[in-house]
Amino acid sequence: MTSVVWAGGRLRDPGEPLVTALDPGLTTGLGVFETCAVSDGHAFALTRHLDRLAASLRALDLPAVDLDEARAGVAAVLAAGGAALGRVRVTVTPGTPGAGRPTLLVTGGPAPVRGPAHVVRSAWVRGERSPLAGHKSTSYAADVLALAAATRAGGNEAVLANSRGALCEGTGSNVFVERDGALLTPELSSGCLPGVTRALVLEWAAEADLPVREAPADALPWSVLDDVARGAAHLALSGSLRGFVAVRVLDGAPVSPGPLVDEVARLFAERAGADPDP
Repeated sequence: MTSVVWAGGRLRDPGEPLVTALDPGLTTGLGVFETCAVSDGHAFALTRHLDRLAASLRALDLPAVDLDEARAGVAAVLAAGGAALGRVRVTVTPGTPGAGRPTLLVTGGPAPVRGPAHVVRSAWVRGERSPLAGHKSTSYAADVLALAAATRAGGNEAVLANSRGALCEGTGSNVFVERDGALLTPELSSGCLPGVTRALVLEWAAEADLPVREAPADALPWSVLDDVARGAAHLALSGSLRGFVAVRVLDGAPVSPGPLVDEVARLFAERAGADPDP
């Protein structure tokens, strides 16, 4: 299917120009976005995604948008896309300088086709002190390049350390490590995104009395991936389009999922299937 595009209160032809040459979203990459998986005609966890969008706009000193208008755009794209739609994206940029109104775009398309999670360690690092850390910024080129390098190596996700040498996140996912009977994810001070799926995993696991928690700052060094490679630890990814999945391949070599990773994956699938907007 072709993409579905909504802007300015109505559906648009995908080839129609919608962003002016002076929009800082185009000239500087200044903007934020959110992506939701679509299942059975619903954008999963849309409320949480829009709340994070609004928080990022405030944090980056960007103009606020009407979240009800964004919801209307999502609803229009979902209706137009039908059963073939696998994801929707809400993008906000500052708009034309002086116009006083940000650009709000909603687009939809098929979900990406991926096999089992195959992770490649990236040579680049996440800048945890960057003003963009923790936000879904349209300044996304570094992640695109890291993922492209991982793809050339046969993978479908890259994972990055931060500048302190700690495990941080993937280009489009949060990471979890199962070790010594617990499942740990880097704390937000690592520079990782406060992922919607990550938050749901932490909440739902706590309700199920499972040992899943944020790790202290020094608990997940980059070298923990060596433990994963030799089978002493296990790796998982969480993300809006992936859900929660075990990593099956690291740097081209098979790795095994841990029992707690498998249990959390089952829990997440069950809870997500029961409530499209938790």
